[in-house]
Amino acid sequence: LKASLAHILYEERYVNGYSILDDTPQGTIRIYLKYKGKEPVIRGLKRYSTPGLRIYSGAQELPRTLNGLGLTIVTTPKGVMTDKRAKQENVGGEVLCQIW
Repeated sequence: LKASLAHILYEERYVNGYSILDDTPQGTIRIYLKYKGKEPVIRGLKRYSTPGLRIYSGAQELPRTLNGLGLTIVTTPKGVMTDKRAKQENVGGEVLCQIW
């Protein structure tokens, strides 16, 4: 799940890159943040689902982040994907977080 999140952030150009290190039994993910000038590209992050309260949404009810300027990450039966891709494939799922 964490590697999938890092891959989505890389595909959507929120980070410069990531690497998965096998230095411990569970591994380590190293994410290289992206900056525009001296300002970070990621301005904010909001976590939706928690272990105690899972938030599920259908394909048409997925929340939009800043009227489409941000990104919502959803885990679906077809894998972890963005809200735009989930709407295209018409699948809903657990809303993990929003990034802007």
